[in-house]
Amino acid sequence: MATVLSPDICVIGAGSAGLSVAAGAAAFGVPVVLIERGRMGGECLNTGCVPSKALIAAAKHAHAVRKAAEFGVIAGEPVIDFEKVQAHVRSVIDAIAPNDSVERFTAMGVKVIRADARFTDPDTVAAGGFTIRARRFVIATGSSPVIPPIPGLADIDYLTNETLFDLKSLPQHFVIIGAGPVGLEMAQAHRRLGATVTVVDAGRALAKEDPELAGIVLDRLRGEGIDIFEHSRVLSVERTATGHRLHCETQAGPVIIDGSALLVATGKRGNSSGLGLEDAGIAVMATGIAVDRSLRTQNRRVYAIGDVAGGLQFTHAGNYHASLVLREILFRLPARENRDIVPRATFTDPEIASVGLGEEEARARHGKVEVLRWSYADNDRAQAERSTAGLIKIIIGKRGKVLGAGIAGAGAAEMITMWSVLISNGQGLSHVRNAIVPYPTMTEIGKRAVIAYYTPLTRTPFVRAIIRLLRRFG
Repeated sequence: MATVLSPDICVIGAGSAGLSVAAGAAAFGVPVVLIERGRMGGECLNTGCVPSKALIAAAKHAHAVRKAAEFGVIAGEPVIDFEKVQAHVRSVIDAIAPNDSVERFTAMGVKVIRADARFTDPDTVAAGGFTIRARRFVIATGSSPVIPPIPGLADIDYLTNETLFDLKSLPQHFVIIGAGPVGLEMAQAHRRLGATVTVVDAGRALAKEDPELAGIVLDRLRGEGIDIFEHSRVLSVERTATGHRLHCETQAGPVIIDGSALLVATGKRGNSSGLGLEDAGIAVMATGIAVDRSLRTQNRRVYAIGDVAGGLQFTHAGNYHASLVLREILFRLPARENRDIVPRATFTDPEIASVGLGEEEARARHGKVEVLRWSYADNDRAQAERSTAGLIKIIIGKRGKVLGAGIAGAGAAEMITMWSVLISNGQGLSHVRNAIVPYPTMTEIGKRAVIAYYTPLTRTPFVRAIIRLLRRFG
């Protein structure tokens, strides 16, 4: 007979979003049951953010060795030991894993069940010999790669982010379908580690990013020797003696690409199958579970957060979702998702990051807007680092309110935080104008753009007259 549990909250999925809910609720002494059928930490720790950034870090060191001569340091071509690179990746995962472990969450007071979870009715979940009747349920089951219906693809051994980090040797010719963040991050990393790399995408590379900023990144990737075919279709895939062959239709005509390894990076879909959602009265869309702005499903007792909700698929978005549902569940306070305040970043080199509205969306919503630009080439630290390829764009509304910001360049993912703070709090350029930033830093790039915005105001006749009076009587 199943053991009945009656916690305040039952969380299904122990990835970043689910763990955040469980930890936050446990901190307030709320009874929590956490169910996970796979590895604790989910995609982010095991097959996503953590291993990919560890691999990117290794590749960045290889690139730095090649570029050292520009700084007067003669190092030559680096020797890549791919097994040790992968050992580095695994060691980073192992170092972080205890933070997401069963032991840590059990010590917090969370009841962790390692099993499949399934709704048996709108108010009950069954998992591992337990029947859970919680006051609220939170589904945080993450996502899985979307595999496009390309003829022949199912007949070959292709890679996804779930299997990429199990490679034992560096591919000789690494072919990637998909020129989004995952595809291009892994393209550049493997290229810098010594592979020949080709990327194919049916649309525009970095399609969600500002074209002007994306162009800066793409120029660098192509300059490093990565072939990128945009607006190109993969018609079919077949196995060869040395790997696989892609038959493609590109803007220049038919192209055949022979590769030794193939990565499919064409997006993700929320993991909603096998949960018994139909028995719980929960609707599912093509991208994931249907939710409203408060992240509630059609079953008012059940929330869906993170990737499975089918919207923003970032670890930090999942953590944001967790904070919203905790606010509603624990404190009965209304909480609504605002996607305009969630930043995004792609960790290529140069990085590209943005928050808020882009140019087109800002004009559609607000009519007349101003766009401020400042180049990395005009920044002293960027010159010292030889990182002058880059640009910041700031979208400004009435009275200097910051509507959006985008950065392509070194450190963009770190620098976007300041603009995220401004947009989250509805603040304007005056908050940046009044700030003092250290010299020499790349943060000055944004400050210089803001100063340029205010400079024309000092040229108006009225302001010039005020300045003359102040000088005369001051």
